[in-house]
Amino acid sequence: MTTKGNSRLAFLTLFLCINWLASQETDSIQKPITVTDTTTLDLKGVGQMERMDTKVELVDNPLVIIKQEGKVKYNLIDHAAAARYDSLWMKELYENAALFDEMYDEVSTQRLEVAPEEEELYTYNLPTDSLKARLAKLNQKTPFNVVYNPSLENVIKSFLTRKRDLMQRMLTTSQFYFPLFEQQLDNYDIPLEMKYLSIVESALNPKARSRVGATGLWQFMYGTGKMYKLNVTSYVDERSDPIKSTEAACKYLSKLYDIFGDWDLALAAYNSGPGNVNKAIRRSGGYKNYWNLRRNLPRETAGYVPAFLATMYIFEYAEEHDLIRRKIERPYFETDTIHVKSLITFDQISELVGISTEELKILNPSYKLNVIPYIEGKPHILRLPKSVMGKFVANEEAIYAHVEKELKSKESPLPQLVKAASNNRIRYRVRSGDYLGKIAERYGVGVSQIKRWNGLRSNNLRVGQRLTIFPRRTPGAAVASNQTKTTSKAQSQNFPPGAKIHTVRSGDSLWTISRKYPGVSVDKLKQWNGLNSNSLKPGTKLKLCECPS
Repeated sequence: MTTKGNSRLAFLTLFLCINWLASQETDSIQKPITVTDTTTLDLKGVGQMERMDTKVELVDNPLVIIKQEGKVKYNLIDHAAAARYDSLWMKELYENAALFDEMYDEVSTQRLEVAPEEEELYTYNLPTDSLKARLAKLNQKTPFNVVYNPSLENVIKSFLTRKRDLMQRMLTTSQFYFPLFEQQLDNYDIPLEMKYLSIVESALNPKARSRVGATGLWQFMYGTGKMYKLNVTSYVDERSDPIKSTEAACKYLSKLYDIFGDWDLALAAYNSGPGNVNKAIRRSGGYKNYWNLRRNLPRETAGYVPAFLATMYIFEYAEEHDLIRRKIERPYFETDTIHVKSLITFDQISELVGISTEELKILNPSYKLNVIPYIEGKPHILRLPKSVMGKFVANEEAIYAHVEKELKSKESPLPQLVKAASNNRIRYRVRSGDYLGKIAERYGVGVSQIKRWNGLRSNNLRVGQRLTIFPRRTPGAAVASNQTKTTSKAQSQNFPPGAKIHTVRSGDSLWTISRKYPGVSVDKLKQWNGLNSNSLKPGTKLKLCECPS
C-alpha cells in the first residue's frame, strides 16, 4: 500500500514538473521562425519545416558598406562560419556547357555501319571477347537489353577514342548531378542506370537547347514540358530547372514504360516520340526488340540507344579503360534554397553576398533574364551554396529593403531588364559572300552556337536569310572597315615561327587530317585550334602543335 502511494506521488510530481517546464518554455519564446528553404521541399513541394524556438530575439544585421578604391562592397556577416566555396568546381561546370554540341553531333550523325576506310579510327585495345563478357555482366545487372553486336562495339570504341576527353569530363561532372537523379529515379521505381540518359541528352548542361527547341538536362520540348507541369514564361524556363525537370523526366519515362513494357523502347520513344516507335514496329513486321527496329527508326534515334548503352558501359568500366574521375567537394545537394520575397537580380545577389554571377547562373539555370521575379502566390526559388545561404538568410530583411530601394530608383525595372536582354540579341541578314565562320568571327561566337540558335543542320546559307545571334562583341565593334577586318583576319592567322600548319582542302575532315600526322588526334586538333565542332572550311589553317597563337 505504501509502495503504491509513493508511486502515485512520484507520478504526480513528474506531471507537475513537465507542466511547469512547458509553461516556462512558452513564456520564453521571443520570436517564432519558419524555415521553408531546403532541398527536400524542392523535391516534395512547397511546405514548412517544424517551427524552431529561440530565447534570443534575432535581428537582421545592417548592410555594412565598404568603400575601397572607388568600389562599393557589402560586408554581410553570417551567424556561422561558412566553408569556402569550391570555385574550381564551378569553373568545371561552367566550361562543360559547350560539350552539349559535341554529344548532340555524335548521336545525331551516328551511322549504322562504319566505312572500311574509317575502321582504323575505331581501333582500340579492347578485345571483342572481353567486351562480350562485360556486356553480359551488365545485362545481368540491368533491365536494359545489353547484348553484344558490332554496331554497339563501334560506338563504344568511338567513345573511347574520339570522345575520350568528353567521357572523362562527364565522369567528373556527373558527381554533381547524379545523387539528385538517383533519388528521383528510385522514387519512381526506374532503373538507376537511366541517369546516363542525361549525358546523351544534354552532356549535363541544364541550359542545353537543341536545333528543334528541346531544352534542359532532359531535353523537353515545349509541349511535353507543359504536359508535365514545367512552366515556361518570358522570365522562367523550368525545363532548365534540374530538380523539376528530373521529376518530369521520371514521370514521362514511367508513362512510356507503361505503354511499351520495355526500357529500350521507352528510351527510343523518349527521343523520337511513341508514334515513331509504333511506326517502326509496324514497318519491321511486328518486332519489338530495339535492335530489330533500329533501321526503321529516325536516324537520330538509331544512334540514341547505342549511345546510351555505350555511355553506361564506359561509366561502369571506366577504370578498366584508364578513365579517371576527379573527386569533387560537393554534389548538387550541398546547396540550399529559399523562396524570394522580392524581385531581385543576379547582379544584386552577387554584389550583396559575394558570389559570382557565373555561379548563380549554374545553380539557377531556369531564370532566362538573370532575374528572379516575384509574383504573389507563385513562389520562385533562389539556390545558393550552403556557405553563402547563411549570409542571405541572416540578412534577409535588410537585403530586401536595399533591393526595393534600388529598384524604386529606376523607372519600370522589369521592362528595362527585358529590354536589356533583347539588346543582347541581334537579327543578322546574310549578305553575298557570307559564311558561318565569317559571321561567327565578326560577333565573337562559335559556328556551332549560331547553328543551334537558328536550328541549322548544315553550314549552307542563302542571301537574305535572317539569323538570330547573341554577340559577345558589340554590334558597333563588329561593323568595322574592310582594312580592320583584313588586319583582324591576318592576326588570327599568325602562328609562332616553326609551327607546323595544315591548310584545309576540299574533302578534308579532322579525322583525315589527324591520320596524316603522327601523334595528332582529332581531340588534339580541336583543342589546339579552339574548335567546337567537326566542321571545317577550305582555306582554314590549323595548328598541328600545342603552341601559342
